Amino acid sequence: MMRLPSYRYRAPRTIDDAAAWLAESPADTMLLAGGTDLIPNMKRRQQTPATVVGLRGIAALSEVQARDGFVVGAGVTLTSLVHDERIRDQYAGLWQAVAQIATPHLRNMGTIGGNICLDTRCTYYDQSHEWRQAINFCMKKDGDTCWVATSSERCLAVSSTDSAPALIALGATVRLVSASGTRDVALTDLYANDGMHYLTRRADEILTSVRLPAMDGWRSTYWKLRRRGSFDFPVASVAAAARFDGDRVVEARLVLGAVASRPLEVPAASARLAGLALSDDLIASAADDAYALAKPMDNTDFELVWRKKIVRSLVTSALRELRGDDMREARTKLARHPLLVVS
Repeated sequence: MMRLPSYRYRAPRTIDDAAAWLAESPADTMLLAGGTDLIPNMKRRQQTPATVVGLRGIAALSEVQARDGFVVGAGVTLTSLVHDERIRDQYAGLWQAVAQIATPHLRNMGTIGGNICLDTRCTYYDQSHEWRQAINFCMKKDGDTCWVATSSERCLAVSSTDSAPALIALGATVRLVSASGTRDVALTDLYANDGMHYLTRRADEILTSVRLPAMDGWRSTYWKLRRRGSFDFPVASVAAAARFDGDRVVEARLVLGAVASRPLEVPAASARLAGLALSDDLIASAADDAYALAKPMDNTDFELVWRKKIVRSLVTSALRELRGDDMREARTKLARHPLLVVS
């Protein structure tokens, strides 16, 4: 049985108190929301904070406010978002992404803020302490070598968050609060393509909310590959959002997940789609743009060459769904259920 290491637990009731306590010793303090990622990591000694600041008791983090779009508190559970008809109707891609995270039990505990800040994953990192010790650890924790590519100067652990690609495609921003002030950043700027330093959030900052802009005229979707129909992290995913004028795409965003240490936007595809109707040839060209950008590594489930190839298929399916094609059969085959059909 894996046991937690010793730590001090603090339970603030306000964001200000949490920020003040975090500022006391940000280097060895970590934030706990649902705990579905942090607690297993602590048991495996991947993360060993001296102090854990629990955010569950801060009511302000659990609110969803309609405000020229929506402001979703970082402590809102994934289950709450799945059951929110406003999210399902107006932000289909986000709803699809959240509905495919883990299992119902984990979604009951997990939060949107936690999934946004999800630790990067790797075959050589997500193991017991004894297993990692046997290979002399890895660059991400306690070692010097990235075993995915031993000559690499940076960690290649992969981003496995489902919500982030969908939120980036929707143009979301996040609010970061510290004892020294508040700042709002585009969600895409929260990430860096580095398996160890994958967030630009400072150690003394708390992600308190995510803002979803109003999406009039937009459609969005999220497609995910995993070995099983539930529980598993993505090994390749794509989020797509587009604003339409009739059949013509006015603007579009395409974001890949689980093929790098951060969600990857595909600007070439976005530029290619703008101003045109989604013909089969145009969709195929955009899928080629995504395929060229995707460079998955041998650090998760399935062979990396096949994971790269499947990106083209995922993008094709996503854009066909945005076009209005009936993708329920393909959804059922890939995700084990049809999820939501975009009309």
